[in-house]
Amino acid sequence: MAIKIIPFVLGPIENNSYLIIDVPSNQAAIVDPSLGSKQILVEAEKNKYEISQIWCTHAHFDHISGINEIIPELSHSPEIYLHKDDLPLWKDQGGARLFGFPFENKYTPTHLLENFDSIQLGNTEIHTRYTPGHTPGHIIYHLDKESIVFCGDLIFRMSVGRTDLPGGNHLQLLKSIDQEIKTLPDETRLLSGHGPDTTVGYEKKYNPFL
Repeated sequence: MAIKIIPFVLGPIENNSYLIIDVPSNQAAIVDPSLGSKQILVEAEKNKYEISQIWCTHAHFDHISGINEIIPELSHSPEIYLHKDDLPLWKDQGGARLFGFPFENKYTPTHLLENFDSIQLGNTEIHTRYTPGHTPGHIIYHLDKESIVFCGDLIFRMSVGRTDLPGGNHLQLLKSIDQEIKTLPDETRLLSGHGPDTTVGYEKKYNPFL
């Protein structure tokens, strides 16, 4: 098995954060680290995984707040990936003030992504797809060979991401799903930012929003 994925349900909004490991190299990335991400560090240290990257699907505070917990505990600074159009939201503390949440972002992205950028994690290649709607700069991370997508808050099992927050656009979100999710093979696994995982085929058949 070339990759291993360990899910974590973290924080007050029950976010899904993921630890993905390229097994041959032991290189690891964290996807959307939420509050309580020290649990991820415990797992990584136990198995001697080297966390070298952090992938952010978007910049809402509940998907980035764990970065403040992670980086001080590492002996090196991991690369942080974010789409360039979500940088204003990042600088606005991920919109935390709208929810009365005390959060101050202490770090900045090292890589500002666009559409169809590539990331290399050890021997594993990842492609980004630009999927605005939930936020202006929402992206998904597609592991083509493994048929896995980390889709953040774009789509959930039998639901879709909310668009009533600043920068949200429902029609744009549905267009992103049409262009970047529904065009994938039905067996593609969708690992969302909240709730259980699902597949493209299941959502095409049962999701009432599509």
